Amino acid sequence: MDHGPGATMDAADVPPGADAVLVRVGEIGTKSERVRYEMQSQLGRNLKALLADRGIDARVRHRRNRPIVEVDGPLEAAAATDAATDAFGVVSASPAVTVDPTMDAVADALGDVAADRFSGGSFAVRVDRVGDHPFTSEDAEREGGSAVFEAVSDRDPEVDLEDPDVTFRAKVHDDEAFVFVEKHPGPGGLPLGSQRPLVALLSGGIDSPVAAFEVMSRGAPITPIYLDLGDFGGPDHRARSEASARTLAAYAPNHLDSILVVDAGDVCRELADTLESGRMLVFRRFMYRVAADVAADIGATGVVTGEAIGQKSSQTTQNLSVLDSVTDFPVHRPLLTRDKSTITDHARRIGTYEAAEIPAGCERFAPDQPETRAGLEQMADIEPEWLRERARAAADDREYVALRR
Repeated sequence: MDHGPGATMDAADVPPGADAVLVRVGEIGTKSERVRYEMQSQLGRNLKALLADRGIDARVRHRRNRPIVEVDGPLEAAAATDAATDAFGVVSASPAVTVDPTMDAVADALGDVAADRFSGGSFAVRVDRVGDHPFTSEDAEREGGSAVFEAVSDRDPEVDLEDPDVTFRAKVHDDEAFVFVEKHPGPGGLPLGSQRPLVALLSGGIDSPVAAFEVMSRGAPITPIYLDLGDFGGPDHRARSEASARTLAAYAPNHLDSILVVDAGDVCRELADTLESGRMLVFRRFMYRVAADVAADIGATGVVTGEAIGQKSSQTTQNLSVLDSVTDFPVHRPLLTRDKSTITDHARRIGTYEAAEIPAGCERFAPDQPETRAGLEQMADIEPEWLRERARAAADDREYVALRR
């Protein structure tokens, strides 16, 4: 099922009276105290930016290394949960009801939530305590289970502690407690901005936006670069690249606001007129040079591509080594060993697949017999001497196109 940024949760799926969203992190909690603090702070900034960008009235605070989003009601809780599960570094989020940290208050809230959310079948109650309390987690689970059973006794409830149809949960701290049901998954990884930035070659096809998303999920902001192929691409080719970049920007409102467009139409035309064998590889070496020049200009630390071993003729292990030889910058390929169906499923989940379906004519540039085993000596024989200079000029003439209007 397609998801994408800003997917809308039904407010009916939120516990009645929900006034908070519990946000859970994964790897952040394994870091040293200093790094954990820095990443938590970055995640807090990213959450605030996502909430503001979507017009959600909410406040972000922290308990240790876990953010809590405070909202004014169930509608805001649903929207804030959607926003939180789009934040890199978030493992899951739950809309919740805040209550006093007493066993009676927790049990009453569990009963109220069950009365609203339980439609039959089996259930269990799970209570997690942090701090000192005059009751154990097992005490609270028994009391809460009784409250739930009584609240839904007219719906033939069954208790199943091993594999329940629904689990009602509570998180109890010294000064407050939260009652909730679902844990909605997030992208995981690290907070965006916790790593140095990268440039990403973005064609708007299926692969390159997924590769960009993957490095973003590891904390690295991206600057997307689109090479305009002129007559060999056309307006639809550019449109799908910009649409993919806008989708990625929705996950990163405080980190991504433009795409760089580089004119490569004349280079495509000259290569098409003068080269047959090795044409695609020569052009990709041109792309790499452009990306590396832009990376050096803007202080990025590497180049991201959507290549996967053997997926295309230019992506054999031999050809990838020929591509890498044109730059000293590291080339990151998050999709290197993935198959096409896995990448396509990922594109659907993050919301970039629809743009990739826009028809484009870039296949017209490909030669009839692509080169699959090129070597550096062959490149030296066929690559035009002007390619290096033209790459530098194209990078200098780049255009910044705003992704937000």
